[in-house]
Amino acid sequence: MNKGKYYITTAIAYTSGKPHIGNSYEIVLADSIARFKRKEGYDVFFQTGTDEHGQKIELKAQEAGVTPKEFVDSVSSTIKGLWDLMDTSYDKFIRTTDADHEKQVQKMFKRFYDQGDIYKGSYEGMYCTPCESFWTESQLKDGKCPDCGRDVKPAKEEAYFFKMSKYADRLIEHINTHPEFIQPVSRKNEMMNNFLLPGLQDLCVSRTSFKWGIPVDFDNKHVVYVWLDALTNYITGIGYDADGNSSDLYKKLWPADLHLIGKDIIRFHTIYWPIFLMALGEPLPKQVFGHPWLLQGDGKMSKSKGNVIYADDLVDFFGVDAVRYFVLHEMPFENDGVISWELLVERLNSDLANTLGNLVNRTISMSNKYFGGVVADKGVSEPVDDDLKKTVTATYAKVCEKMEGLRVADAMTEIFNHFKRCNKYIDETEPWVLAKDENKKDRLATVLYNLVESIMIGASLLEPYMPRTAKKIAAQLNTELRPFETLETFGSYPSGNKVTETPEILFARLDAKEVVEKAEAMFASRKAADAPSEAKSEEGVIDIEAKPEIEYDDFGKMQFQVGEILSCEAVPKSKKLLCSQVKVGSSVKQIVSGIRKYYTPEEMVGKKVMVLVNLKPATLAGVKSEGMLLCAEDAEGNLALMTPEKAMPAGAEIC
Repeated sequence: MNKGKYYITTAIAYTSGKPHIGNSYEIVLADSIARFKRKEGYDVFFQTGTDEHGQKIELKAQEAGVTPKEFVDSVSSTIKGLWDLMDTSYDKFIRTTDADHEKQVQKMFKRFYDQGDIYKGSYEGMYCTPCESFWTESQLKDGKCPDCGRDVKPAKEEAYFFKMSKYADRLIEHINTHPEFIQPVSRKNEMMNNFLLPGLQDLCVSRTSFKWGIPVDFDNKHVVYVWLDALTNYITGIGYDADGNSSDLYKKLWPADLHLIGKDIIRFHTIYWPIFLMALGEPLPKQVFGHPWLLQGDGKMSKSKGNVIYADDLVDFFGVDAVRYFVLHEMPFENDGVISWELLVERLNSDLANTLGNLVNRTISMSNKYFGGVVADKGVSEPVDDDLKKTVTATYAKVCEKMEGLRVADAMTEIFNHFKRCNKYIDETEPWVLAKDENKKDRLATVLYNLVESIMIGASLLEPYMPRTAKKIAAQLNTELRPFETLETFGSYPSGNKVTETPEILFARLDAKEVVEKAEAMFASRKAADAPSEAKSEEGVIDIEAKPEIEYDDFGKMQFQVGEILSCEAVPKSKKLLCSQVKVGSSVKQIVSGIRKYYTPEEMVGKKVMVLVNLKPATLAGVKSEGMLLCAEDAEGNLALMTPEKAMPAGAEIC
């Protein structure tokens, strides 16, 4: 049954480097939705790809000693390889260096200019290179980029600007009249209250300070700003033409049914992208879902710490479907999820090896032991069978309800509740007891048939999330996975069919301690391999990435003095922060520092330390901080306070 088209996209991955497991989560999430929609009967088109222009990539290529195109070719290939490794069923992998995409971006830019949406001006403000974003001083958070928290630098250059305010009221009306447009609702409120209602500033849509971008064909000093370039992939990838000669595929698929993106880029997709589309006279996507992040349980992933987890790392440890299960099941709908090696092992052992794997293995083993592998419905039913059948045939509707709201983790929970009910049925019917009574043989056969049928319903529902596992289960039961429309009826497994003689262990139990030790060895090996450029511990030195040169006047703006710590205590709402009262000259400053892991409050008292005293005050975990204590950090991330070599009075200037 064809329910019509369904066009789903992910954000295209930025080719500045290999994506970690948190980035890979998005493609697996999108794939599970695409596969589910296909099984529901939709004609699905699933697009992903790579975002390949911008200043950051130009700098990365320079560091690597290659051209930008050579750099992005390599990284894009790596990303595509990871997406393939994770069994993602995308229909189109677009690259923003594709010639047809670049041509359409140039045509769209010219069209915007000709119709008065774009004008030439100059930009002066603060620029974040990693985010490719300009900010005003008022938009900064504690003097840093409000999106990523990293340093910004002053920038001034000629640029073209898009008149955002021209379409702002129309966008506000659309959001108010289409409550499903931005999901979850918390993301909608953030966009309205923080950006749209206060008033939109015009958006910089070209750059002149670097060359790695799509040239503005009527003004060759300029390249198209990365967000105008990147966002339009959703239409160029399916054949949009700015001259009005769009492909049949575009006419069929647009508007997109779902843009699936990370919460950090929700602004670009729900404000800038809709406005670009309005200017083109095209319909807006039906829904933009800003999913939460997958965070590492024991702290931030960092290349300098050598603890970044990649999808292929996890696959080597646990297998593809176990990784898919974890990232899908452990992500809440709105809040960030957490990943750790211990939690991965716990989920594999409890949910995959025990609840699912053991269920399938026991059922097949008992069928072989008692009936030579033949599974037959003898029709000898008892009331407990009715409850099992009612539960397993109701699972499909429950899963559909969760998926309709994009609550993928909840949908998977319903499927595993289904398998748990099957395990409970084994405990209720006790097949091993029935096997001792020859008069109960037909009852035993019926019980095993009910189990096999229930497992097949569950496996067919599991396919969008864990496709390899679902197919393995079907193969061991000597049948095929079923269409969704059959899953509310019990009894489709052919009576008299024969299961495999030797069931395969779907998921082997693992020892958490051994896995953690193996992971630590992997990280150590990776750091050793990177030692020439990062950490040469045998020489007692560390090389770090160089920051841009500064003028002496820049340094002169910072005031460093010796401070004496009078008292110190732990910050109640944080496991990382200490709050110190620091005497600097005749004044006392309260300074909050993330050093609780390395110093106790008692150790801090009496120390003479290096203080940045004219840092703008900030509030950390509800406590005001009026400066910064300077520390050194080694290759393992350990911190040490900077202290004067000789006795110096509190307040002495450091110059």
